[in-house]
Amino acid sequence: MDINIKAIKFDATEKLQDFIQKKVGKLDKYCSEIRKVEVSLKVVKPETAMNKQASITVSLPKTELFADKICDTFEEAVMESLAAIEKQLGKYKEKQANI
Repeated sequence: MDINIKAIKFDATEKLQDFIQKKVGKLDKYCSEIRKVEVSLKVVKPETAMNKQASITVSLPKTELFADKICDTFEEAVMESLAAIEKQLGKYKEKQANI
């Protein structure tokens, strides 16, 4: 599984990148067919609370899953996006089992 992290218009810290790598790496236990995961981080204007956006795109054979959350911190946004992706992966695996 290939993990790409894009920080749009800012530099993500090493600590944040390690956190994302660790959390996204756990998606393997839900589905072994994951080819690529793209994580985009962005600070949403205006500069207020709840302005950190994390978008996650998961590439699977024949489909892509996507989740996008805005929270107070990037870590929180990543965790909420991953929770949504995990839910989608469950539905994907269910569909695959019924084929």
